[in-house]
Order: sequence, then structure tokens, then C-alpha cells
Amino acid sequence: MIKAALAGLLGAVFLPFVAMADCEAGRVALRGDWGQATFGIELADSAAERAEGLMNRKSLPKSAGMLFVYPKPQHATFWMRNTLIPLDMIFIDPRGQVLHVHSEAIPLDETVIDGGEGVTHVLEINGGLAKALGIAVGSQIQHASFDQSKALWPCR
Repeated sequence: MIKAALAGLLGAVFLPFVAMADCEAGRVALRGDWGQATFGIELADSAAERAEGLMNRKSLPKSAGMLFVYPKPQHATFWMRNTLIPLDMIFIDPRGQVLHVHSEAIPLDETVIDGGEGVTHVLEINGGLAKALGIAVGSQIQHASFDQSKALWPCR
């Protein structure tokens, strides 16, 4: 009886994690008419992590990036202060749809990069990759940080 109750409790606790098994905190997937791509990511979901971003890094592996996560939709702006590598910035809405792509942000440039309104996520990857892969407005992203009940490409 105790074993059955414990098994039921563990099943209730771990079932949500099993249902989202294809979404890992350290990985994002993107898809569109162009195909699919996956990046290993660092998550920046606190104010301090978002403020630091990819500053002062001399390189970024080609299959890597950083996913900035905001608690609510907002007008997102970025700049490249203390950022040493060119980046593509992919601005994303709460459903996981790409709203805007800023290509080849210039290292150390303090010009404001405007991602627009309604942004909850920003994916930074190496400069030029978005164009090379075909990532564009309308592409979709999959990650566990999206509200899965509203996501265009929910985790399984």
C-alpha cells in the first residue's frame, strides 16, 4: 500500500518533466520554411544575467547562443557595449514566434538595437548565422521557458 502511494506521488511529481522531455533548459530549437536548427544555450533569466549577456567574450561556439527571458512582454532594446563578437539578435513573442531579426550587430557599438514591442525572449547567436540558416520573421522557437499552453511549438 505504501509502495503504491509512493509510486503514485512520484508519478504525479515527475510526469510534467517527462511530458517536456524534448525541451532542455540548455537547448533551443528553431524551425521555419527554411528547415530546423538547434543551439546549445546559456539562459539569461534574471536582471543581472540579462545585463551581462555575452559581454567580454572573445568567441562563441558556432552551435551556441544565449537566450534572454523576460517575465512579461515588453519593448526590447539592446546594444553591444563591451561585446567583442558580432551577433545576430532574434526577438521573439510569448508564443515562440520570431518578430524581428537584427543581423550582424557590430562589436562595441553603443547604438540602440530596437527589437520592438511584445518581446519575451531574445536569442543571440553568432553574427551571420540567422541569414545563413534562413531564420526570419515568422520562424518558431521551442524552449521550456515558453508558456506551453500558448506555444506555437510546444514541448512534448
